[in-house]
Amino acid sequence: MDKTERLFAIMDALRRHRRPITAAALAEEQGVSVRTLYRDIQTLIGLGAPIDGEAGIGYMLKPGFFLPPLMFSPEELEALVLGARWVETQPDDGLGAAARNALAKIATASPEDLRDRISDTALWPVAIWGGRKPIPVLGDIRLAMRQERAVAIDYEDEQGRATSRTLWPVGLAFYEGKQTIAAWCLLRQDFRNFRTDRIVNLVITEERFGKRRAVLEREWRDSWSRDRRHSEA
Repeated sequence: MDKTERLFAIMDALRRHRRPITAAALAEEQGVSVRTLYRDIQTLIGLGAPIDGEAGIGYMLKPGFFLPPLMFSPEELEALVLGARWVETQPDDGLGAAARNALAKIATASPEDLRDRISDTALWPVAIWGGRKPIPVLGDIRLAMRQERAVAIDYEDEQGRATSRTLWPVGLAFYEGKQTIAAWCLLRQDFRNFRTDRIVNLVITEERFGKRRAVLEREWRDSWSRDRRHSEA
């Protein structure tokens, strides 16, 4: 890898990290010495890259950095197209439209017109379930998570028993043919999973989460890991 490719690779790495990454970790990731990494960082800063940090602490891109015209390797472009096409197969009309728009923006943000390459990747996801029927509550759940607002639902379990609950949704999982909400259930005072196809009614309330969603998600992951270890014991 020549120096120019290495500098682009370092910028890509910094974009992936939301928190400072040490020079040692970044050097190991790039396969270079720490001394070389220091020189590359100084070169990037000299070229105008808004890199914050210093030796011994870590480096990160400053907030507000806008991407320059994008260049993609064939595999990067294939990954983006396949991912966007998979999203389009989901019963979430909002996400499907966003995926199409994102591909269009990627095509026009590149120095070359990528529309022909995007249409010629020959990679397609296969939906094994029946016809794609939109599920309107998916958009509401995503909105509630972004705004950290509770949702009130009427829910039927697999036996058809109905309950009304208030949830703090922390995650939304997409499986083949179904979607599941991970949420803190105020009725049970614990984390629970809910199938979206069993939600009879859903309303976004004005009530805020009792904790930040990111904190709740970490707690849910810890709870899931504990339950998994106990089940394997």
